[in-house]
Amino acid sequence: MPLLGLLPRRAWAALLSQLLRPPCASCTGAVRCQSQVAEAVLTSQLKAHQEKPNFVIKIPKGTRDLSPQHMVVREKILDLVISCFKRHGAKGMDTPAFELKETLTEKYGEDSGLMYDLKDQGGELLSLRYDLTVPFARYLAMNKVKKMKRYHVGKVWRRESPSIVQGRYREFCQCDFDIAGQFDPMIPDAECLKIICEILSGLQLGDFLIKVNDRRIVDGMFAACGVPESKFRAICSSIDKLDKMAWKDVRHEMVAKKGLAPEVADRIGDYVQCHGGVSLVEQMFQDPRLSQNKQALEGLEDLKLLFEYLTLFGIAEKISFDLSLARGLDYYTGVIYEAVLLQTPTQAGEEPLNVGSVAAGGRYDGLVGMFDPKGHKVPCVGLSIGVERIFYIVEQRMKTKGEKVRTTETQVFVATPQKNFLQERLKLITELWDAGIKAEMLYKNNPKLLTQLHYCESTGIPLVVIIGEQELKEGIIKIRSVASREEVAIKRENLVAEIQKRLSES
Repeated sequence: MPLLGLLPRRAWAALLSQLLRPPCASCTGAVRCQSQVAEAVLTSQLKAHQEKPNFVIKIPKGTRDLSPQHMVVREKILDLVISCFKRHGAKGMDTPAFELKETLTEKYGEDSGLMYDLKDQGGELLSLRYDLTVPFARYLAMNKVKKMKRYHVGKVWRRESPSIVQGRYREFCQCDFDIAGQFDPMIPDAECLKIICEILSGLQLGDFLIKVNDRRIVDGMFAACGVPESKFRAICSSIDKLDKMAWKDVRHEMVAKKGLAPEVADRIGDYVQCHGGVSLVEQMFQDPRLSQNKQALEGLEDLKLLFEYLTLFGIAEKISFDLSLARGLDYYTGVIYEAVLLQTPTQAGEEPLNVGSVAAGGRYDGLVGMFDPKGHKVPCVGLSIGVERIFYIVEQRMKTKGEKVRTTETQVFVATPQKNFLQERLKLITELWDAGIKAEMLYKNNPKLLTQLHYCESTGIPLVVIIGEQELKEGIIKIRSVASREEVAIKRENLVAEIQKRLSES
């Protein structure tokens, strides 16, 4: 067995002890099943690894731990995003973190090489999900759903080189909103752009712009410029890098690495530098090359209609028709869009944060049909919010301003100035919990009052209820404001009502 040769000598004892144990139920005699031997080998290798003297505790590259302070900020961002999705009528859903590998392959073009493949487990080849769109399309086809408006928040994984300073990770969270179903042109698409505007405005990240194009215009441009159809997706992937690379570098990649004729690349260069509003759409109708391409004309017609709806939504000034936008994923079929920040919340004199796009999406009318045995299509359009990049920006802004984050939502602390009052504190805190009030106490029989008050100040708890011998004798409770240090005495039976009143006023 080749695996055995990989074991260090010190692991042999552990391996032998594994192999000498009784055989599993499916084995007979002295013959061991393959799974038991494999398990013994893996266990021995792990033990040998753990015995290394220089073992460093760390997290995998491209991942991060989120502290309680981070989670408070992240939850506020997610709450705003999800509330916007719900305001537009979306239903929540979830899919498995991994899919059959064949479900995900050939859906992402050149990016397919970034998928995380899992080893064969139980006879199935699996991959961690790369995005939330393909699993959604699989769900629609598998359950024969023809119409649905949904949102999905979940982690995805991409085996790319992480850039922590740009909020790029190998494991990250996506927030998706999608509209599936046959509807009149550009109405759902316009709503998706409206949602992006609402979310980015609500997060107060600074000024932003949403670039819009159409894959039919992109393909029509390629055809009009002389790109062979077999190279459409490869050249599209190169154009998609224009937000990260200069045109000369993208041109070099298309010519030197992908075999495109230099004169064809130059024709493309004339187009990808064009951007503007609805006037540019009208201008492209008159373009001698694009006006001769049926696909491009269909895309331009839809963009013209889209701008009419965007004007009615009051967001047309936030939208730019940008011929350099390509969106490299293979499944897009129509309108595509990408939101970028024009300025980030940095102090004067600092370099602006370059985090790339913070939201993106588009129309993918053919993806569901790829999973349907009969090829039945369900038109879809959707968007994805780049939570990690937004989180990075908000995090940097808070550091700049020196903002502190409160990590708990505790409203009331139950304290005592005397010994042997644990039972009374437990009765009090139970009364508060049962009334739906967020309350805490120290897990000590006889804590010092000063220690209890310092805890409230350090954690930002606004109110303290105090019970001692005098209060118990008189049937009262003292309520202390942590900020002002003022104390008032109230009747014990009025405690919950008084606290609820104070909390509603704060």
